[in-house]
Order: sequence, then C-alpha cells, then structure tokens
Amino acid sequence: MIRLLHRWPGLLALLPVLMLALSGAALSVFPAAGRLTAPPAASSLSVADLAGRIAAHYPGVEQIKRAPSGRITAYWFNGDVAEAATIDPSTGEAVASADPNQAQRWLTNFHRSLFLGDGGRIVMAAGALAMLALSVSGLLLVARRAGGWRRWFAPLKGPLAGRLHVEIARIAVAGLMLSSVTALYMTASTFGLLPDQPAALVMPADVSGKPPMSVATIGALKATPAAGLRELSFPAADDPADVFTLRTGTGAGYIDQGTGAMLVWRGLTGWERVSETVYMLHTGQGAPVLGLILGLMALGVPLIGATGTLIWLAGRGSRPHLEGNAPLARASTVIFVGSEGGSTWGFAASLHKALRGAGLEVHAAPLASFDAGTLTHAHRVLILAATYGNGDEPASAKGFLAKLAAVQAPPAAPLAVLGFGDSSFPAFCGYARRVAELAAAKGWTELLDMAMVDRQSPQDLARWGSGLSTRLGLPLNIEHQPVLPAATALTLVSRRDYGADVQAPSAILRFAVPKSPLWRRLTGKGFARFEAGDLMGVIPRGSVVPRFYSLASASGDGFIEIVVRRQPGGLCSGQLTIMEPGDTVSAFLRPNPAFRLGGGKEPVILVGAGSGIGPLAGFIRANARHRAMHLFFGMRHAASDFLYGEEMAEWHAQGRLTSLITAASRGRRPHYVQDALRAEAQEVVRLIRGGARIMVCGGREMAAGVSEALAHMLAPAGLTPAMLRAEGRYAEDVY
Repeated sequence: MIRLLHRWPGLLALLPVLMLALSGAALSVFPAAGRLTAPPAASSLSVADLAGRIAAHYPGVEQIKRAPSGRITAYWFNGDVAEAATIDPSTGEAVASADPNQAQRWLTNFHRSLFLGDGGRIVMAAGALAMLALSVSGLLLVARRAGGWRRWFAPLKGPLAGRLHVEIARIAVAGLMLSSVTALYMTASTFGLLPDQPAALVMPADVSGKPPMSVATIGALKATPAAGLRELSFPAADDPADVFTLRTGTGAGYIDQGTGAMLVWRGLTGWERVSETVYMLHTGQGAPVLGLILGLMALGVPLIGATGTLIWLAGRGSRPHLEGNAPLARASTVIFVGSEGGSTWGFAASLHKALRGAGLEVHAAPLASFDAGTLTHAHRVLILAATYGNGDEPASAKGFLAKLAAVQAPPAAPLAVLGFGDSSFPAFCGYARRVAELAAAKGWTELLDMAMVDRQSPQDLARWGSGLSTRLGLPLNIEHQPVLPAATALTLVSRRDYGADVQAPSAILRFAVPKSPLWRRLTGKGFARFEAGDLMGVIPRGSVVPRFYSLASASGDGFIEIVVRRQPGGLCSGQLTIMEPGDTVSAFLRPNPAFRLGGGKEPVILVGAGSGIGPLAGFIRANARHRAMHLFFGMRHAASDFLYGEEMAEWHAQGRLTSLITAASRGRRPHYVQDALRAEAQEVVRLIRGGARIMVCGGREMAAGVSEALAHMLAPAGLTPAMLRAEGRYAEDVY
C-alpha cells in the first residue's frame, strides 16, 4: 500500500511537482541576494530616526516599507508624480530603483499560479499535496529498505538508479516535506480557509487634532527599532485628524500625529504568528540561509523524479503484460507471484492465459501486495514463488510472510503453492516451502500439495497444471516457453588452468567488460556495475536454463572474472573450460546482495574450497583499506590447484590479506578446510567474539562441514552460526 501511495502521485503529478521544485529553487536565491545587497543599518536606528532622515530629503513621503531582507523602500509624491526608491537608512537618500526584480516577479507568479489565477493556484496546490504524499511515503519506504530508523543512512546496495533515488531522497525529504506543508498552508490561507486574517484596526475617536509633530520626535516611533519595522504610513498632510499607521513584526497600531501617543495597538494573534512563521519558512524571507538550503533540497526533485521513473520502467519490464487481468474484487482465481529476476512472471503469464481460456476471471499480482481482507470473493489462491539466495524471499514477495503471520484467520479460498528453483542448490524452493509451511500452520485449506519446478522446466509446470485441471474439473492447456534473459556477448581475454593433475580441472576465466550506455549504468542493467560476489548467468548452447557463477571481480577492476571447475557431464562448465581468448559467451548479471562484503572495519573470516575461492579473491583484491581479512582455503593439492596462489603472496605484502591458512585433501597430511578452522579455533573464536564477519563459498558439503565445525567451536562462547546469521555476520554462497 505504501509503495502504491509513493508510485502513483510521483508518476501522475510529476510535471507540477517539477515546476514547483525548480521555480522554488530559483526563488530561494533572491532572499540571500537581497540580504547581501541591502544597505546596512545601524542596530540602534529607530523608526523615528529612519523616517526623519527620509522626510528630510523627500518631504512628501507617504509610506516606508522594510522587507525581511532589510531593504528599505520609500514612496512619495513629487508634485503630482508618484515616485519610489530604495533608501540608504544611514542617510535617508535614494540609492536604487524600487521596481521589483522582473525575473523574481515572473518566477513568483509562475510558482504561485502558473499565471492562471485561482485555477493555477489549485494546480500548484495539488502538486504540493503530491509532493507531501511522496515525501511521507518515501520516508517510510527508505526506513523499511534501510532496516529501520536507526539505519537511516546505512550503505545501500542494488542498481545505481535505485541507490541514487534513495540517497538523494533521504537527504532532501525533510526540506521537501517542510516546503509542501507550508505551501498547502499558504494556499489555504489565500482561499480564506484558515482563521488567520488580521482583525481590522478601529480608528479611535480621541484623536487630538493638534498640529503635526516632526516625525523624528514622535515617542512611539522612537521606541520602535527600525529592524522590526514592516510598514509606516504617514497621515494626510491636510488632515489633522489623520494618524500614522505602524506595522511591525509584533503587531499594528495608530499614532496621533499631534501628540505622538499610541492611540491603539493590536498584537498579532496566534494564527497570525503561525502565518508569519510559515511565510518565512516557505519563502526564506528573513531566513536566507534556510531558503538556500531548501532550494538545494528542491533541486534534488528532478533527479528523484528521473531515477524513480527509471525504477518504475525497470519494474514494468521485469513482468509480462497480462491481457485481461481482472480486478481483484471480480476475480475467482487469484495468482500471487514472488519473483526475483522476472522468470516466474513468465510462468504466471502462461498459467493466467490458460485459466482465462477455461472461462475463469483471473487476477495476478505481486505476492508483496497480499492482503487477506481483499480475498473474500476469491474461490482459489495460487502462489508461484521463486527462492532468492539461501531460501530468502524474492523481490516481489517482500513482507508477505510477515503479513501472513499476522493474519488471525486465513482466507476461505483454498491455496496451492508452486515453487521455482534450481535443484543443484541446497535451498531448492526454500522460500516456497516456508510459504507452504506457514500457510499450513495458519490452517489455510490446501487446494493441491506443494509442487516444485526445477530449472524453469515446462514439463514440471505441465504436470502441476494437469493436477490443477483435475482438481478444478476444467480443461487447462498450459503452454509455456521459458523466456531467456537479455544476455550480453562477453569476450574471453585470458585464462589460467589448474587441477588437471588431481582430476579437478579448473580455470580462472577473465572477460572484457562490455561498453554500457548511460541508461544501463543508471538502471543497473547489463554489466554496467557489479561487485565481487554477484552472479554471472551463462546460457550454454543448446539450453534455455542459465548456470550461475560467482564473480571474482568488481566493475572497478576493469574486467569480469569467474572461476569454473569442469563437472563430469556438465554442459555449461564443459563449454566454458574449453574457451580460448577471443571466444565469446552469452551471459547476464544478477546482483547477489546477500553475499557482499559490505562496509565496516570489523575483521572478516573468508572460508572457501575449490572454485569457491572466486568471490573471496575478489573481496581481497578490493581490500584497498586494509581491513583485516583471514582466508581459509581448501584444495586438493597445493602444487596443482592452488587457485590465485601467485596473487596471495602479493596481496599479503600489500596488506590486503592478513593471513592465509590452506588445507589440502591430498598429500602427506590430508585434511579439509573445516580441519584448518578447528586447528585455529582459539583465534577464530577470538575474532568472532570481536565482531568478525564470516563469508563461506563452495560446495554444499563443505559449507555444512564448516557450519558444524564452527558450531562446536563457538558453543563454549554461547554463540552459534544461526545467531551469527541473524545478526548478518554469517553469509554463504554454496552450490
């Protein structure tokens, strides 16, 4: 819901919000410029002194005004000709024209009403309201993405457009909220919707009618500092019953010209004081530094709008167009989709089409939009859920489990869960399993047993669809052809081979980084920006199912590097390990934020075996700040498959690698990487108790052995790997 409140005001009201922000940013310069160019006035100068000096040069003066910037303007008649000028308060003489800055006047009218009168004011007020909605919803979304209010300025991950969007927003949001709230207040005041209009001053009956005193000698004016003046209007020269009208920052009153006495005084009401403050906060008049700060924040709106549009377009591109997607309130069948890269949406589209072909009203939506209260008319609910990382929720399912856990009673419509994943990974369909388990615990009626689709198999989908067809008593013709991700041709520039002598042929493959246009860098598409630990998807010839390899380099290194071990009968690894420099392969990038080093100064314990050294080597290579890194590396034989052996010594000498402990499973004293950890148990426990982060990469059996060894070592300290995972200090990339 919050995301919808953030998205649609931003898209629908983007133009008025941009016009408000840019014109407001331009106007923010004028108060500061006025303060700099205003003639200086002595702090002890009174209104009487100022008026006396001006009257001495311009006897026909009728009015004196002081702007919040300190600029003094006088108005008088020279014969029958009305004149005005900016006054030097120290002399009372004219120093500049009183005509307002033409650019400022044009911008002010444009900012207020687009030169369209009241209709334009309403349009700009709608823009301010949209800006407020965007600011409040953005505030909540940033806090949720960062992990809470305390992590408001936590480092961000993900595509450049998304990071820029949040970075700018979390700096500018306070100013944008202040500007939008004050703009709405001022619009309401303009249309008389607030009780802030000043009460009229009543002319007193006891005016003396005596001959006028010199303005410089009037006591009430001598007691009023010129710095507090807003406006002084002089009495008519031929009317002894007329009075001076004085307005200051604290109120307004009438002064007898014959006696100099204050006849009546009315202080500002509470509403008037609020309005004065709102005017100052919105325009910067009287607070030029604040005005400049708000103007700078407003300049972030075009960038926020541009990056937000790119994020929206990228999100739309990740899901197919669903023809005839029925409104939720009318749908008998609801499909919820939890997808990370978009492939699960393709399966959902095929299922959606088949169900519609059977005559059903079908509604498909992201799993994150789940709301049990909106499913009262549904006859069945189908959840198609992919798994991200080590059993984590995919992007379009954010927050679903928490919503389901909070439900008191499950929806009446029965549920079927279909998981998507790769059975070569240990957490195969792990998220879908969690969904099914929680639904069962909540008592949600099961339509079908949970099923799984392995490696985007159309056959697995067809088998599940057959069961659904039987259960519904409807003929379903589900035809699905997996859509290949948009891939880039990568050219191999070098290779280094290892492991042939121990029957574990492996290679370090280095590819050239393809050129990326600006829009790809902004949206994070292609290989415009990547980090060690991200995944490179390779589409082998003769297959539609990509294989993933962890990157051993970052975009700043200037190359794309992976470590590949040839698997017996492996289609993709077989093709990669016979590549020669100059050959190309089709590949795409998939971010892997769950396995990134992150910032901080805490020590890092890196544990890997075989080709799992890839991302760990990338972390070490990028460690220019000499963060303490301790590597435990397992191999078969040091003479044959010591991957990155040459670089390790160099990285250690440079301070990028603090310590290196190896374990060889073949040789005089065979042992594994978990044995090496046990041998250094005292130091490992000391590092972990001191806040160290653990990164494990390699085969699932190795990872399980490492977890078991650490559990035994940490038990006396009252710690477990599970506790470290919960704290974000234990990450795995296993296969």
